[in-house]
Amino acid sequence: MNILAVEPFYSGSHKAFLKGLQEHSKHNIIPINLSYKGRKWRMHGNSVVLAGMAQEVKEEIDLLLVSSMTNLPAFTSLTNPRFAHIPKVMYMHENHFTQPMPEGEERDQTYCYLNYLSMLAADRLIFSSNFHKNDFLKALPDFLEDYPDDKYYQPVDKIADKSMVLYPGLDLERFDAQPDQRKSNDNPVIVWNQRWQFDRNPAMFFRVLNRLNDIDLTFDLILAGDTQHEKPEEFEKAWERYGKHITHFGYVEDRENYSKLLHSGDIVVSTATYEFFCVAIMEAIYCGCHPLVPNRLHYPELIPETLHKPLLHAPVLYDTEDDLFHYLKDLLTNETKPLPKSSLQNINKHLDWSKRIDEFDVMFEECREIDIHSALS
Repeated sequence: MNILAVEPFYSGSHKAFLKGLQEHSKHNIIPINLSYKGRKWRMHGNSVVLAGMAQEVKEEIDLLLVSSMTNLPAFTSLTNPRFAHIPKVMYMHENHFTQPMPEGEERDQTYCYLNYLSMLAADRLIFSSNFHKNDFLKALPDFLEDYPDDKYYQPVDKIADKSMVLYPGLDLERFDAQPDQRKSNDNPVIVWNQRWQFDRNPAMFFRVLNRLNDIDLTFDLILAGDTQHEKPEEFEKAWERYGKHITHFGYVEDRENYSKLLHSGDIVVSTATYEFFCVAIMEAIYCGCHPLVPNRLHYPELIPETLHKPLLHAPVLYDTEDDLFHYLKDLLTNETKPLPKSSLQNINKHLDWSKRIDEFDVMFEECREIDIHSALS
């Protein structure tokens, strides 16, 4: 099959997902994408440029794969009639209905509605986790209640019926060549390798670290992750307080260096308030970092239940900030032991692209046979 992959936000996890499909699928993935721009412009103004790029694609297209940043009705209108009778699959990296807003900024419902129209126009919706799918389907009816249309004419059930969950593939095998470095650590190393943004809740992360430091516990820090956004002040304060104990500070461009950092970490922590599938945390777990992650969001479904609170090792899921403090303290003082690397890799080695791609390829083949009809019929 020739699959045209449309990505207005070719960055971060969106970029990694598309590259993974290109490298591993038996089908011909033909990308058209745009580089990073402001969030609103990605959905509002990208369709003209993307439609123009689609004109340059000469292959006969069997399936359209678009990301959730795409204004699908606008794109298909501008490319008509070429894709009118071709199945359209939308991969939901995120949604605009529940995404938290920075302090002082209100949610712009325009982009929620664009997201809603695109999902109606798609023939199949793929969510990155069960939590993501359930979170969206719960939020949609409340969102539509704000509109004056006939309350009985809201096709929420049509969106639910064409929705399914496929975890994204991960490029885990690239970490296999790197040996573990953690045995040479002078102090336990705590890792932050997520985006430096408010929805990852760095304030809570550093509050817990400061409490540990206040009781004279010693640890080193790796503060990596995407830093292209406006940096929360907590990271600058952390540099002032922990400077000599920070072994890395900032984004890591080089893959080998990133792998070395993860293989030298002992514990990886998430304090996120919002995310649907955190690739960075999964990578750190695979490299042998014991995870301490919230008992909510997508983590309870991705972490095997037997490892939520293991009998012989430190817990993995925590419920409160105090829980996180005590679990970290016990690990730092050797009251509890981290899970061995073999157990950690069993959490997510099945998510490597080499094991995930068959499910995606089968889904593409099934979608090729979809009977195309009106979104509301």
